Amino acid sequence: MTGKIRAGAMAAVILAMLASVPALAVDESAVPPNKRTVAGRYLDAREAYRMKQELGPRAYFVDVRTRYETVYVGLPTVADANIPYVEHPDDAPWDDKAGRFKLDVNSDFGPELARRLQAAGLGKDAPVILICRSGDRSARAANLLSQLGYMSVYSVIDGFEGDVAPSGDRKGQRVLNGWKNAGLPWNYELGKARAYFPKY
Repeated sequence: MTGKIRAGAMAAVILAMLASVPALAVDESAVPPNKRTVAGRYLDAREAYRMKQELGPRAYFVDVRTRYETVYVGLPTVADANIPYVEHPDDAPWDDKAGRFKLDVNSDFGPELARRLQAAGLGKDAPVILICRSGDRSARAANLLSQLGYMSVYSVIDGFEGDVAPSGDRKGQRVLNGWKNAGLPWNYELGKARAYFPKY
């Protein structure tokens, strides 16, 4: 098979794959500014689950939360990997502005995703679904991947735990939406194959 024929066949496969991606219901105008991405591809938790169910191994689902979040809070059963977009450095100092321990961007995020996709037989044209706690880190991770040439990156806007209730008896709790609140499958079983081991 010549290079041109092979490229044409690959293009046809990609178009067919993208045509099978479910229609999305998230309207960009309803996405808060801190959750918007350059590519403008958004899913809510239910849509993310449906997309992964429909595309199976043709889509790669990444939990971008810290390693400890996935261990202690759980993660979607359909997640292919945990690759933290940010991580707590050793002896992390307190960040007064953020009101939490400091988080640093994981410089290995892009390279690790590339390694994982290659191992799965996927390239930068494959659909990549990113989820974090509530949709802001996954948006930043999606922007980085767009800069790196990924063409079909989706951010789950309500994340794994969902948004905080602004009022009522559960004010301040993450009960409004998100993977867990939607009753989608999750557990605490990260497993070594999905776990991230820092390269630094």
